[in-house]
Amino acid sequence: MTDIFRTGIRCMFHNRLRSMLTMIGIAVGVMSVVIVSSIGEIGRSSINNELSGMGMDSLVISVQSGSANRLNEDDLYNIKNLDSVGNAMPLMSMMTEGEIKSSRISCMVWGVNEDADNVIDLDVLYGRLLNKGDLAKESLVCVIDEAIASEQYKRANIVGKTLTLTLGGKPVEFEIVGVVKNGVNTLQNMLGGFIPDFVYIPYSVMQEQAGKTGFDQITVKVEDKTRSDSAADEVRRLLSQGNSDSSYSVDDLLSRKEKMDNIISIASAALSAVAGISLIVSGLSIMTVMLVSVSERTREIGIKKSIGASRGVIMAEFLFESVLITFIGSITGIAGGVLISVLAGAFIGEIAVNWRLCGAILLISLMIGGGFGVYPAFKAAALKPVDALRYE
Repeated sequence: MTDIFRTGIRCMFHNRLRSMLTMIGIAVGVMSVVIVSSIGEIGRSSINNELSGMGMDSLVISVQSGSANRLNEDDLYNIKNLDSVGNAMPLMSMMTEGEIKSSRISCMVWGVNEDADNVIDLDVLYGRLLNKGDLAKESLVCVIDEAIASEQYKRANIVGKTLTLTLGGKPVEFEIVGVVKNGVNTLQNMLGGFIPDFVYIPYSVMQEQAGKTGFDQITVKVEDKTRSDSAADEVRRLLSQGNSDSSYSVDDLLSRKEKMDNIISIASAALSAVAGISLIVSGLSIMTVMLVSVSERTREIGIKKSIGASRGVIMAEFLFESVLITFIGSITGIAGGVLISVLAGAFIGEIAVNWRLCGAILLISLMIGGGFGVYPAFKAAALKPVDALRYE
């Protein structure tokens, strides 16, 4: 066995340039698969984080249109006390126009309470979030996206400035008490004006200005994301108590997020499979190189057979050489692909490498290298000693 390994390594280095070029071809093929799969993984992770920041891993409770029922403080309190619920907050929303620094902006106004940061992703850059005092006093304060500040003032810290929002058909001036980077900022940058800027105000102020009572919705953060279905059923049972009609709807956004995640995974796998075609091309190059090696070593094979080397030993030598070239090329390709993926991920701000997939790629590459090396190895093992010794 040691002689087989020694012979395989010696033959691989016998023609260094040819072996190196073959390894580079394999490395490029493997690298392309790793990079494509890593891009898919980074994209999926980034989108999932964005959706989680938007509250897409939660339940949204609402009242169907036309129903006389309204969600209220008692409903919010009872929902919060459920074992399957981690937290919950009232939610009111309105698409409206605002004015800041003499500029008109289109924005989505969210009426929330002090628990907003526990349900959706709000990273405070400057100032503070809304608190219980703001809700109790119906203070005209707001928290805005970083995008609004950057667009209008060319800087993020504009705490203390004012923003005028049109609520209930009339302008209302709010003091900006906080600037946040929320979970949808990246999507806003990618999609430009398709996603509006977000403004957060106390829901009590929105109720007063819009002339509403109760809540439009309640957003629920489940305790265990793997049991969102049972949490949704528990919320439905709670709300149906004392109500003969099924006017309440519970929308499981987490299940929608999982479906989107599956779609992204399938697309990433399809792109990786397309990139994997290059591995087949690399396998063909290995077969070509090994066939050339058989022709060059025909006399050597004849000598070995004449002194007692079996067909199995000859075949094992060529297979080992084929697998060794594939292994070195694959390891180099994986290392290069991971390095490029990490550097690209660091630049984007999201690093994700699927190590399990890298292991699978290495295994598949070795199988391809070994598979395409079988025919040359078999051809070498089948040579007759007399014919091999006469070969010129």
